[in-house]
Amino acid sequence: MALVAGLEAMGLEMFVQPEYRTPMLNSVKIPDGIDDRAVRNELLNRCKIEIGGGLGPLAGKIWRIGLMGHSCRKENVLLLLEALGGILGRPGSEAIEAASKVYEQGLE
Repeated sequence: MALVAGLEAMGLEMFVQPEYRTPMLNSVKIPDGIDDRAVRNELLNRCKIEIGGGLGPLAGKIWRIGLMGHSCRKENVLLLLEALGGILGRPGSEAIEAASKVYEQGLE
């Protein structure tokens, strides 16, 4: 929930409707004009964060962000939001604030 709140605060849109989502794998629509591979490479090379790209007909259209094990810890979710916001030139501080509010409510 915190990841989704942060992504949406950045103006990103989830691919799957809320009632069909799973918290372990989050599919995010890639905004128009954004190079999927360049963003994922920068996340990996600069921040050591790996997210997946879409498969088959969704290649280049979505990112797949997994939240399992160590990746779902609060500090890693906030790190991803900050890094992705910086790469996209989006309001990272708003994303952190939105995610933090979810955590403050005792939700994840």
